[in-house]
Formats: sequence, structure tokens, C-alpha cells
Amino acid sequence: MTGGEFRGKSGDSAKFKSSGKFKVERKGDDRDADAPKGPRKSNGRSIGDQFREGDRKKSYSKFHTDKQFYGRAQPGRLSVKKSQLPPQPSIGTRLNKYIANAGICSRREADKIIESGVVSINNEVVTQLGTKVMPGDVVTYAGEKLRSEQLVYVLLNKPKDFITTTDDPNERRTVMQLVKNACKERIYPVGRLDRNTTGLLLFTNDGDLAKKMTHPKHEVKKIYHVHTEKNVTVNDLRSLLNGVELEDGMSNADKAVYVGDGADKKQVGVELHSGRNRVVRRMFESLGHKVLRLDRVYLAGLTKKDLPRGRWKVLSEKELAMLKMIV
Repeated sequence: MTGGEFRGKSGDSAKFKSSGKFKVERKGDDRDADAPKGPRKSNGRSIGDQFREGDRKKSYSKFHTDKQFYGRAQPGRLSVKKSQLPPQPSIGTRLNKYIANAGICSRREADKIIESGVVSINNEVVTQLGTKVMPGDVVTYAGEKLRSEQLVYVLLNKPKDFITTTDDPNERRTVMQLVKNACKERIYPVGRLDRNTTGLLLFTNDGDLAKKMTHPKHEVKKIYHVHTEKNVTVNDLRSLLNGVELEDGMSNADKAVYVGDGADKKQVGVELHSGRNRVVRRMFESLGHKVLRLDRVYLAGLTKKDLPRGRWKVLSEKELAMLKMIV
């Protein structure tokens, strides 16, 4: 095709060239030929112009509203953001989460358990990470049937002479005896308080939260009220802040101050993030101080307010939200 000319109704002509392109030549401006006649506005635009413009806007808006395109964007088509798509229902629970919710361990530890080949779904061994548990599935771990439990968080104000363990072969009193009626789910203590230390101790079946609270990198804040046998000097407080040498390395407090107005030099408040075993007692002992009483009064935003010694409470939604925000 070497070229040609096409004339339309409006009198415009389109001349085709051999390249396949065409050029439109207008003969006059007949755009208002079919428009309603009438006076022009002060801005110089006729009512017909404004009518067509309003009609175009209406059509464009309707197209966007009623004819959204779902799927991969194609040239010349409208696309829709993912956030505008209708929500897709989530079916099933990841196996590691199911195990963690059963109170066995954290999700990360559950992945290792799954890979070891001791977890089965409906009597079939599963080692593939990311496998989902569907409603009605039976999950077993080492031959024991697991039940995905509701997550529970219980705070105890621990008294003296109770050890922090789930079971004691010597039949000593354990903290589990104090919270045995707190809930029907199996819960475990997060961290430890030694036998003679009192104060806040958290119990839960949330393996992920327990892992975060005990891992050093999360630096969970704790505050202790320390009673010593003799006066603690200002230099002792300074040493606690600068760090003292222990058998397992240096350890320091974030804050160390006298309790109250400072009149009693045998009472000190210590804030730290370390979770090492008996770390507060060992720090004071390294400075030549015998600790008579040690009470944990603050744990990751939780306090002993309205919680008498030896009593427990289930965390409120507000307390739980604050705890998870901190951890």
C-alpha cells in the first residue's frame, strides 16, 4: 500500500503513507456542530463544551468504579492495587505454630523438631517446613497427640521457699503448685527466680513470647529491690554501674540507686537486662555484700500492683498488649 486518502463524516481527511502511519488534516472546527446552541459563558466555553466535559468525567468515573480489572495489568487496561482486592480466607495453621500453641516450644525450635521426623499428621510423618494443619487433622509429637491450646499468660508474685521448676525429684515445693488452678492449659515459667528470691514470675504456653523474654538480644528490663546485711556505699553503686567481674564474665547494672530518700543505705534498687542465673546476688557478693532479701518488683512493663505475695492473676488485654509491645 503506497498511500491513499480517507474522508470521514466531519470532513477530516486521513492521508496514509507507505510507512503505515497517517496524518489527520482538519478542515475547520466542527466540534460544536451537533452541540446544543446557546449563549457562551464568560470564560468563553459554550454550554455544549461543558456538557460534553461533564459527560466524559461521569463516564470515566463510572468505568473506574464499576469496571475494575482484577489480575495482571495489561497495556491499555486498568489495574487495581492489591489492597483493593477482596480478602482471601486463610485456611489451616502452619505446623510450627500449631506445635508452639500446644505449649511444646517456640516456633523456631518446632522447625527443628519437625525436621527430625518425630511429628506426624494423620499418622503420616511430616518433615517439610511450612506444612499446614487443616481443621480435623490429628497431630502427634513423639507418639503423643497434640492439642492447639488457647494462649494463656499468668503473672505470679512468688513467695520464698518455692523453686522455679515444673517438677522436683526431691519433692520440694515448686511454683507450679501455686498456679495449678490458674487455667486448664499447660503453662510454664518464663525464666527463673531462685528459691529465696521473691517477686514477679510469668507463666505462659506461648513459646514464641517465652523465647523472646529469655533471649539476651531482647534485653527485657527487670527491677529488683535488694536488702543487704550492711550499708552499700556510693562507690559500691558506682561499681555496679561500671560493671563487676563474675566467674562467667563482666556484668553491670543499668541503674543502681538507694530506695526511697536514701536514708537506709541497706536498701538498693537495681535495674538490669541480664538474665544470667543469680546475677544480682552474685554482683553484690563480689562487692562484699550479703543479700538478705531480693524481690523482683518489675518485669517487662509488669508490676506487683494489686498482686499480694503468693497470688497470681491472668494478664488483662491491656497488660498483654503492653508486654508484647515491649518484647
